Amino acid sequence: MAGFSSYAVRMARLSSRIFGEVVRPTDSKSMKVVQLFQEPPLAKRKEVYEWYPHHKVYYELETFTGTVLDIQLSIKNVSGKKPSGLFLTEVKNMDLLN
Repeated sequence: MAGFSSYAVRMARLSSRIFGEVVRPTDSKSMKVVQLFQEPPLAKRKEVYEWYPHHKVYYELETFTGTVLDIQLSIKNVSGKKPSGLFLTEVKNMDLLN
């Protein structure tokens, strides 16, 4: 018996396209490439983009609440250094210099 009819070949290719499979028979090296492209990209994997904490959010929260400045001033106060610079007028109103 001869191979498949041209109609059967075309329908097999069409169904492969519809269901996202490889349209024509390929070797194993090409199938590795196909499988790589079927996986989601690294940037969209949850374990990749949630690996590190949200530094921008933490930075904004710390600067908004002023906790970083308070901690730095308290460390300087403990070591005996007087604060200087732009925040000197704000520091005078704080209780950290007592």
